[in-house]
Amino acid sequence: MCGIAGWISFDQDLTRRQAVVDAMTETMACRGPDDRGTYLRTHAGLGHRRLAVIDLPGGAQPMAALGGDVAIVYSGEAYNYRELRARLRELGHRFRTDSDTEVVLHGYLEWGREVVDHLNGMYAFAIWDQRDETLTLVRDRMGIKPLYVYPTRDGVLFGSEPKAILANPLAPKAVDADGLRELFAFTKAPGWSLWKGMSELLPGTVMTVDSKGIHEHTYWRLTAREHTEDTDRTVDHVRDLLTDIVDRQLIADVPRCVLLSGGLDSSAITGLAARRLATQGEQLRTFSVDFVNQEENFVPDDMRDTPDSPFVRDVARLVGSEHRDVVLNPADLTDLSVRRAVIGARDIPLGLGDMDSSLYLLFRAIREHSTVALSGESADEVFGGYRWFHDGVALNAETFPWLAFSPTLTLESRWEIINPELRPRLRLPEYVADQYATAVAEVEHLPGESDVEHRMRTVCHLHLTRFVRQLLDRKDRMSMAVGLEVRVPFCDHRLVEYVYNTPWALKTFDGREKSLLRAAAKHVLPQSVVERVKSPYPSTQDPGYAANLQQLVKERLSDHDSPLFDLLDREWLLLAVEQDPARMAPQVRIGLDRAIDLGTWLDLYSPDLHWN
Repeated sequence: MCGIAGWISFDQDLTRRQAVVDAMTETMACRGPDDRGTYLRTHAGLGHRRLAVIDLPGGAQPMAALGGDVAIVYSGEAYNYRELRARLRELGHRFRTDSDTEVVLHGYLEWGREVVDHLNGMYAFAIWDQRDETLTLVRDRMGIKPLYVYPTRDGVLFGSEPKAILANPLAPKAVDADGLRELFAFTKAPGWSLWKGMSELLPGTVMTVDSKGIHEHTYWRLTAREHTEDTDRTVDHVRDLLTDIVDRQLIADVPRCVLLSGGLDSSAITGLAARRLATQGEQLRTFSVDFVNQEENFVPDDMRDTPDSPFVRDVARLVGSEHRDVVLNPADLTDLSVRRAVIGARDIPLGLGDMDSSLYLLFRAIREHSTVALSGESADEVFGGYRWFHDGVALNAETFPWLAFSPTLTLESRWEIINPELRPRLRLPEYVADQYATAVAEVEHLPGESDVEHRMRTVCHLHLTRFVRQLLDRKDRMSMAVGLEVRVPFCDHRLVEYVYNTPWALKTFDGREKSLLRAAAKHVLPQSVVERVKSPYPSTQDPGYAANLQQLVKERLSDHDSPLFDLLDREWLLLAVEQDPARMAPQVRIGLDRAIDLGTWLDLYSPDLHWN
């Protein structure tokens, strides 16, 4: 896992702009603490920061071939690189290293841009071909690894994170109303980056840049296919896929671990990984995040019926893992240095508060012991696990189901904190309605689908092309901020394609959520986890956290001239900081979190804000 950056300019001599390319590259230092390198040609500058995971001595980048005429900067992992290397050797290619980067580079030399059709993994990479002065940018099918682009008058800037692009003087730190809308809407509009003029390269996309312009090609998307296998064969197929996926994703030349929450998803990955490593005589490492006195004082709510800790212990005991709990308190979660690290990692103030801070602190603790971690992220989107998948009101609402179900995500709860003068300029209700209509129109259906199957295919598509990308962005930024590579087995495109096309009746064949996953993984799970109801990523229930937020916001309120109040309603915040923290509604706490994150973002970036 690494960070990449680059600048293509057909009207400049970039060999004279080494300092700018270096500045762009150095913003990625956290993503790649082990090595750095740049590649300069007249019209191309590529930068790379490396986190060494495979072939530690041999995988330095940028990596070049054909006497330096073709060069690659690559972030991610190709899990099938060993098979591809054997195939390429049969075709006459010779390799200097054991790295997957060199396999991708030679794959490009053999197949051109069609190399993407041969890859299984998570990746974002750029290849400069001096022979025809063309840049090729590629992002993986699910969007696990990020890649941002900023078209210029004579080329393009690109980077793993916005900060790499913003380090180039051609890209101003400007934000307009279009960028702000999505910040408050939570629809994950395709390509959105917050920053004016900048966009994400869409998952499953190849972009080419040459002197004639910029061209995009979609090489993968979710398509509807008829599912013909019965329940038993479907469960067997899912089990076989998961076993193969976990085996592949355990390949690394550095210490590995699994993120364990005690839920079905992470426990399934833990069980499969432990079984695989046991055949090699290795003990699995597992890590969990928890909060001081959370288990003793836990109170069930609309999203969580049980604390995680008892289930974590059951899984760790069953698989015999070397387990560590990372236990946090309110002071840890509201530490402003942590907030700055989180916002600096994301470049975007999404306001997820303790869920971002705790994830960052968990990853920071893990990095002391491991370099690679496997996660259960995305299983809920693939198998239909969230509670709103099973809530009639949310499913039948003419909007994104997550916005209709959760009181902390409804448009109304996100609307009320916005400065009243800004609200009419953002037109959030119209924006969300337009985004929903666009997303629904992209769904391909099969002839003869029942009303239920038609709707559930749409809902699954919304989650796999919208909601999951929010979580993958968060996972990538928080992990790479500390130089930890997090892999997501449930995002393997083979599994996604297969499960997406199983009928909803099969996905819920036992009358519960994630029936297929539960049946496929029960052989490696304790019974307590098999029977456990879905519980999302943990959030602290300690009222001391809300009290700390109130104090931090009071400090912000004392600055009457702060640009924060151009964005947020100062009167709303004045009322929120006087509430009893022990009785504070979740949406109010989220609002306070948002204020702190926005204020921190304004401090760090001093963006140029335009509303008209």
